[in-house]
Amino acid sequence: MPSDTNAIDWELRLGYLMHDVSRLRRSAFDRSLKPMNVTRSQWWVLAYLSRQDGMTQSQLAEELDLGKVAIGGLIDRLEKSDLVRREADSTDRRVNRVFLQPQSKSLINKMRKMNHQLNEIILKGIAETELDSTAKTLVSIKKNLLGYLNTTEA
Repeated sequence: MPSDTNAIDWELRLGYLMHDVSRLRRSAFDRSLKPMNVTRSQWWVLAYLSRQDGMTQSQLAEELDLGKVAIGGLIDRLEKSDLVRREADSTDRRVNRVFLQPQSKSLINKMRKMNHQLNEIILKGIAETELDSTAKTLVSIKKNLLGYLNTTEA
C-alpha cells in the first residue's frame, strides 16, 4: 500500500469513480429501455442469445453470473412475452436450451440502436485517443482482477 497520502486518495477516488460511472450508466440504460418494456437483465439474456442462440439455461446462468432460479425466472418472463422459447436438448432431455423467437430479433435491433445512441451521449466530446486509452486501462484492470480472483480463495 502506498505511503503517499495523495496516492491513497487517488486509489479511493478511482474506486468511487468506477462505481459511480457504472451505476449512472446502468440508470441511464434502464431509463432508455423502459419504453420497450424490457429490463437490463432481460436485455442481457437476449444479447447473449443473439450471439449464440440455443444456449442452455446453465450456460446463460454462468455467463450472466446468475443462479439457476434467477435465470429460470428471467426466461419465464421472456417466454410469457413470446421473446424466447425453451426446448429440451436433443441428446439430454434434462437440459433446456433457450432460443430466440422471431419477434425478438426486431426488439434486439431496437435495443442495439438505443444502446448506440446512449453511448453517443455518454461519450460526447471524448477524443478517440482518450477512449482507446481508457479501454486499454479498463482491460488491464479487468485482467488484474480476474487474475486476483483466480488465485485467491473465495
